[in-house]
Amino acid sequence: MTLLDVSIVNVALPSIREGLDAGNGTIQWVVAGYALAFGIVLVPAGRLGDARSRRSVFMAGVALFTIASAVCGAAQEPLWIAVARVVQGIGGGLITPQVSGFIQNLFKGPERGRAFGLFGATIGVSTAIGLVLGGLLIQLGGQESGWRLVFYVNVPIGILLLVLARRYLPVATRGPKQSLDPVGVLLFGTAMLFVLLPLVSGSQDASLSQRPWWLLGVSAVLLAAFVLWERRWTSTGRETLLDLSLVKVRSFVLGLGLGTFYFAGFTSIFIVLTLYLQQGLGYSALEAGLSQLPFAVGSATSSLLGGRLVERLGRALVVTGLLLISVALVAVDLLVPHLTGDVGLKLAPVLLLAGLGGGLVIAPNITLSLDEVEPARAGAGGGLLQTAQRVGSAIGVAVVLALFFERVRSSDGDFADALSYSLHVTIAFVLVALAMGVLDLVRRARDARS
Repeated sequence: MTLLDVSIVNVALPSIREGLDAGNGTIQWVVAGYALAFGIVLVPAGRLGDARSRRSVFMAGVALFTIASAVCGAAQEPLWIAVARVVQGIGGGLITPQVSGFIQNLFKGPERGRAFGLFGATIGVSTAIGLVLGGLLIQLGGQESGWRLVFYVNVPIGILLLVLARRYLPVATRGPKQSLDPVGVLLFGTAMLFVLLPLVSGSQDASLSQRPWWLLGVSAVLLAAFVLWERRWTSTGRETLLDLSLVKVRSFVLGLGLGTFYFAGFTSIFIVLTLYLQQGLGYSALEAGLSQLPFAVGSATSSLLGGRLVERLGRALVVTGLLLISVALVAVDLLVPHLTGDVGLKLAPVLLLAGLGGGLVIAPNITLSLDEVEPARAGAGGGLLQTAQRVGSAIGVAVVLALFFERVRSSDGDFADALSYSLHVTIAFVLVALAMGVLDLVRRARDARS
């Protein structure tokens, strides 16, 4: 539900613009406001779940997300929907780290791998089918008001989730309350705001040079202040927002970097491919979404398989997945300039291969990144992993889209050339992730021998 709303709204933007007579600035914040709030809340929300009741935080997030979805669907003016999207992002940020925290706490060994496999399948499928579902809902509701269904569809799902969560999710045992580290939350949240703001601000076809990159310098200062504060807070014997000892867990650090670079490439694939199919070849939103279903099928299949194999194969499984998706992206790059006719159908086998590779990366990487992290820190660790993925996604989308549109302008509207050009950056991101996976594979093999 939370990940669908990252991509599904992109299809609805033209309909929202028409239905609410919204300007470009408001439309951009319908997307950016959600991403900003989502990314900023993740780590504090994971810490809150660790320190208090994870079920309560999860249910509060679901309730907030559901109410905000209903408000978005009922919006009568642009500012209304922009503010509601920010609140919806906060709800999504509360929900997501609790999921990895629950899995880390409730499952062990092979069962944990299978649970993360289901989690990874959900991530892969929801990311890939967002465009399809958005196109179907808009077609069902009509161009003028179909966008409201994109938000209203969350309401019955959210209500059902609240009922099931209350019945099935465990209540945390009552122990001594841990410190919530409010100063750390403020410093880290503001730093993440200044990291994400230049990445999500500005129109999608704006040049990279037009973004407020100076904010990254401010973010670096705030992160340095955050580390100093966390050390001081630790010296008082109180719990911190982030356990700084996590940086000493090499599997966590390498998994964090791998996830960041993989999501930088993974997320941007769908956007540039959709732009190529819709604007370059004239596909409808629904047709473009359906063309990417092979990726969703491959990802769902291999995610379930990867969850069962991660305990046996370890980091080699992730490296294999990254190799498969790298080969598939290179194949797309080589094929597109020479394809005619039904391009979406002809790309299906390659996208299926990419999906099979992608499904072996997301969930196994989460499992392996957290396998040496104490369960009591699972929420904070999972929240940091999710934050890194969101930041990686924002970086990838900002860089790849800017390069895509610049190439379209310089090549007189050659969308195939623009796709190939932007794919080079996407492939580079995935190869960096592959290098980190190989490093962790070699480290684990060396540690096993010693």
